[in-house]
Amino acid sequence: MFRKRSYIAALIGILLAMTVLFMAFGSRLFTDIEEESVVAEESGGGQIVVGVSQLGSESGWRTANTESVQNAFTQQNGYFLIFNNARQKQENQLKAIRSFISQRVDYIVFSPVVETGWETVLQEAKEAGIPVILMDRSIDVDTPDLYVTCVGSNFVEEGEKAGRWLENELSRRGDANRTVNIVMLLGTQGSSSQIGRTVGFASVSSGHENWNILEQEYAEFTSTKGKEVMRGFLRKHPNIDVVISQNDDMTFGAIEAIREAGRTVGVGGDITILSFDAVHDALEMVADGMINVDIECNPNQGEYLLQVIDMLEAGQTVEKRYYVEEDVFTIDNVTKELLQERNY
Repeated sequence: MFRKRSYIAALIGILLAMTVLFMAFGSRLFTDIEEESVVAEESGGGQIVVGVSQLGSESGWRTANTESVQNAFTQQNGYFLIFNNARQKQENQLKAIRSFISQRVDYIVFSPVVETGWETVLQEAKEAGIPVILMDRSIDVDTPDLYVTCVGSNFVEEGEKAGRWLENELSRRGDANRTVNIVMLLGTQGSSSQIGRTVGFASVSSGHENWNILEQEYAEFTSTKGKEVMRGFLRKHPNIDVVISQNDDMTFGAIEAIREAGRTVGVGGDITILSFDAVHDALEMVADGMINVDIECNPNQGEYLLQVIDMLEAGQTVEKRYYVEEDVFTIDNVTKELLQERNY
């Protein structure tokens, strides 16, 4: 009997402890969005509340872009940040934006996964009186006033830069009139970066009948997919001269596939590599001659976003688009100092 009573008492004690724990933490376990709402409402103190929906964390570039935003919208700068990772799904971004609207944030910032499908949710934000700012990528809408401005890169210009570099490089080699076989690893289908870089490069390549684009395929801006797609290219096309890869992560995977196939890359190699983004690890490969050229896409956009919102808070008029500064990197201008200073 004594043992039975002791067992019952212990069981009651455990149940009471679990009840206390549930009361303390239960809401956090089950209602992430509600928790954000409470935090947003309690932030107060004159801070500007900004809801940011990042499209994902698919690359080193995206991680640097996120850090830039988080370093800009700090309490020390007078801001309260509510951050959401959409994990590369538009439906997650739509849900996050509606959550920001319900929380009555002061501004909504988001990096759209794709260009289309935003009219309804942005109209909801407009009716709620919440200004929307696009980050990194743009959107395709019939009503431009659904968003205030866009801060990011000129993707068409990036594609043109890649085309002009290849044009000059082939001329330098004495191959300007030789048939050049090209394959292209494209980013996320329908994203403004994929569309812009493709259009920009095509504007140059269309002027060269000897540039033979063998195939192009979407590789989702990831290393794994880049390697998979490149393996397929190599099996079908033994005569590849040039690889255009629309971001560094895809390039890393593509180079692995090329080397595993017994081919060589970069300066003096079998296959010329053109990449985009210019993250630190890729620039090291440029310095080592493995990547011929890397077209920069600057992820440090947080400071630009901060300046735009400060202008809006001061009642100033902002432009519809702001482009960040970007460069083109080859083995000739990637120095040790640059690599040491690179924060992404």
